[in-house]
Amino acid sequence: MRDKRGVLVVVGLVSVLAACGPDHRPDAAAGPSRSQVAVSPPASPTPSAAAVRKAKPKPFRQGNPNGHASVPAAARAVDTSHPTRVIGKGTPRSCTSQAVVSAVAAGGLIRFSCGPAPVTITMAATAKIRNANGPRIVLDGGGKVTLSGGGRRRILYMNTCDPAQGYTTSHCQDQPTPQLTVQNLTFADGNSTGDKTEGGGGGAIFVRGGRFKVVNSRFVRNRCDRSGPDLGGAAIRVLSQSRNLPVYVVGSTFGGASGQGGSCSNGGALSSIGVSWVVLNSVLSYNSAVGSGANPARGGTPGGGSGGAIYNDGNRFALRIAGTIVANNHAREGGGAVFFVSNDRSGTMRIESSTLRHNPSAGFETHGYPGIFFLGAHNPTVTGSHLG
Repeated sequence: MRDKRGVLVVVGLVSVLAACGPDHRPDAAAGPSRSQVAVSPPASPTPSAAAVRKAKPKPFRQGNPNGHASVPAAARAVDTSHPTRVIGKGTPRSCTSQAVVSAVAAGGLIRFSCGPAPVTITMAATAKIRNANGPRIVLDGGGKVTLSGGGRRRILYMNTCDPAQGYTTSHCQDQPTPQLTVQNLTFADGNSTGDKTEGGGGGAIFVRGGRFKVVNSRFVRNRCDRSGPDLGGAAIRVLSQSRNLPVYVVGSTFGGASGQGGSCSNGGALSSIGVSWVVLNSVLSYNSAVGSGANPARGGTPGGGSGGAIYNDGNRFALRIAGTIVANNHAREGGGAVFFVSNDRSGTMRIESSTLRHNPSAGFETHGYPGIFFLGAHNPTVTGSHLG
């Protein structure tokens, strides 16, 4: 593999189009003050019907609310109104790790019935997809379910080339099924540290083969190994997709606040080799690439430290970021926001109507593209965006 610390390397941040975008922090809304005009103490007010009516829970909306990138049909949420199977029997206690593991292995359209309140299911084992089942697996949390790795294990696993999950074709590295969708879910505290299957990585989700997409979901505090030159993806690691069709990430959040981001040797949120991505209307923030020595590893180092939010490596692949905020991520080596290396220089990258800001690269990045280290067919195409 060619040295990825060669040309086009500078330290420091330079704005390519405009000054860094403004912080997207919600302002604290002060309540309105009301003057009282009573001469004597008023009687205790009778609550109105609206006051006693139970407030409706806020809808589960992730990603960038100001992102308006068009979402193609293939990237949209799947209709699960008629599920194949339901996890739980209407109470939190009925929504168990074993129920999740069994449902995922069986495949189909999967929903949850865990009661009216949000629930966290701490996984006692990783849920693994059986390659012969499905062919479509949709895991829909309805905005109320958090799947937690408890800081001890990976949460979800799909691998068409794993004999333990069953071979279904003679060319496992390029087959159209299974097709996995996760939507309206939170993945928290996944940890694949020490699991070096297929090179490791993928603290919350590991995917190889078939198709995969993420819609309206949140990933917080996920982890994978802290060192290594090529492993990565604290939240998601993907190797190979059918016919090099892209992984779609739509309206989703990775990190989102200080202390909530992912951490791994490379790719504090997303990582892949030879895989194309389309990231739409999402937020990737406060994620970190914490390895040391880059890739290939410098002598005397364990390697890693690139792609604070996104780590893409391989030959022919593409990355498109649209309607998305990538902010406050950090790389110990290169690409505080994005590390993109196409070894045969055929890969392409597009940034559209997005903001990339405050993504320091402690080691190296490409001149004129703050927070990005890029080697590909030509410079990244940037339209209607702010890099700073």
